[in-house]
Amino acid sequence: MSSLKKGLLAGVKTTWTLSKVIFPITLIVTLLQFTPVLPWVINVIEPLMKVLGLPGEAAIPLVLGNVLNLYAGIAGILSLELTVKEVFILAMMLSFSHNLFIETGVALRVGVKLWIVLVIRLGLAFLSALVIRFFWHGGEEVAKYGLVQDQSVDPNGWGEIFLLGLEKASLGVLQLALIVIPLMVIVQFLRDLHYLEKFSQKFTPVTKLLGIQPNASMTLVSGLVVGLAFGAGLMIQAVEEDGVSKKDATLVFIFLVACHAVIEDTLIFAPLGIPILPLLLIRLVTALVLTIAVSYWWKKAELKAVRNEVTQV
Repeated sequence: MSSLKKGLLAGVKTTWTLSKVIFPITLIVTLLQFTPVLPWVINVIEPLMKVLGLPGEAAIPLVLGNVLNLYAGIAGILSLELTVKEVFILAMMLSFSHNLFIETGVALRVGVKLWIVLVIRLGLAFLSALVIRFFWHGGEEVAKYGLVQDQSVDPNGWGEIFLLGLEKASLGVLQLALIVIPLMVIVQFLRDLHYLEKFSQKFTPVTKLLGIQPNASMTLVSGLVVGLAFGAGLMIQAVEEDGVSKKDATLVFIFLVACHAVIEDTLIFAPLGIPILPLLLIRLVTALVLTIAVSYWWKKAELKAVRNEVTQV
């Protein structure tokens, strides 16, 4: 019973911590949809689209996906007539960079620096677009979309807009609670029954490859399966209770900002008629290479700092 109680308390505490990020950002972004702000942003970045091999109107799904979420980005894609290659570029960009405000806020709450999150997510998005544009030959046919329901809402007046914002923000927190609280309870039982230690040992080759300690393995796996925001719940607990260092927390988040929620975030693009296996493999390989490279550089910098200290002594 103590495991259940501790897990529930940890889940509620983590939900409350993350909801202070998710609720206000969701509300503000929902309100901004019905102001001139989003159209202005779209007009500003429209010239950049040509560099990425996209038509000007492709700015719409990119802005929607980054300001709101993947579903909004896909809704924007469905409203345009694009080639398979153009849809693939958008899908790759959005897979690396989406829901930017909330997921960046969550990363900051864990202690990951803002510039790291933005450079990795936006950098990978633009780099992947350029690689596909110049190195993938094909996909010139017009994309044929599968059956995707239009869930757009057209509120009447600022009163309904504000209520819509409250509804979306509340549902976001509810969704968070429905995933994070059971997850925390499960992790607490695994910890108390010492299964977490065994799991960490099994996952040691992967964590060793990435240059992180085994006690961060549960966070890594949860982020891969359920997503960055939900994985952050475990990360907060892991930093506080399992002694996960800031370095390991940062490395895990570097991996997860490049590749998280691999099942949902990959399958969501299936109705767009693009090759989803390359989409998945590119994300996984990029996350592995990037994390290993950063870990190597970090370790080298630490060794250099130690040598300098020894020399000065």
